[in-house]
Amino acid sequence: MPEAAVRAAASGVRWIDTAPNYATGRAQDLLAPGPGRPPGPTDRDEGRLLHRGHRCRCRERRCPHRGPGMVGHSLTPDYVRWQTGRNREQLGRERLDLVLLHNPERAHPGDRVALHRAMREAFVVLEEAVAAGHVAGYGIATWAGVEEEAFTVGELLALAAEAAGGRHHLVAVQLPVSLVMMTPITQALHGRGPLPAAAGAGLRVMASAPLHGGELPGMVDQELADLIRPGLTPAQACVLAVASCPTCYKKRAELTT
Repeated sequence: MPEAAVRAAASGVRWIDTAPNYATGRAQDLLAPGPGRPPGPTDRDEGRLLHRGHRCRCRERRCPHRGPGMVGHSLTPDYVRWQTGRNREQLGRERLDLVLLHNPERAHPGDRVALHRAMREAFVVLEEAVAAGHVAGYGIATWAGVEEEAFTVGELLALAAEAAGGRHHLVAVQLPVSLVMMTPITQALHGRGPLPAAAGAGLRVMASAPLHGGELPGMVDQELADLIRPGLTPAQACVLAVASCPTCYKKRAELTT
């Protein structure tokens, strides 16, 4: 992993996903600045909390999510506050450039009122971290929250404004966009959907899983790749299809695998 990160940084990659559920919880330790490692491409640190049905595996006694019955995603203020501090410690940085709440829709599936209340409380913690100089901005990394109408971009902005009591620091939205997850592209072509809404509000738009977890290059044959642009490999064609989305192109959306 560190070697791949160094090569990516040398190629101009600006964001490295250091979500604590990757590499069995060791991603941030492995990618923290050190000899031979990238000294600081802008790190993307997620307030990711846990897969539903899985217990906390961080093995840290201080973790407020440990204990009997503590499973699933968590947006509780104590946990978000602890996780953000832990991320800073692991990365050896005083300030995190971006903290993303990962798949918040899983914290209260089917209950929009409870979910929005929990998200507002999490945003309050993140606004406090911004005020303390520990976080530059925060956002949402969702897989199905927008598609399942758990929240809209407008609702996210309103919740952030309520949490901040005015000017907020919600700066990014990440959602899947690919040849498999085509709905955001189709909507954007007609000026609708979450991509134009987020970009129009000045948010950084990040398209996740452009290769659909690495599955797409095996699904796209050379004929289709050439149809997208002659001479491209299937993987290149898949990425170009996402990057060519009007909103993604105009607002320079980041692509995260």
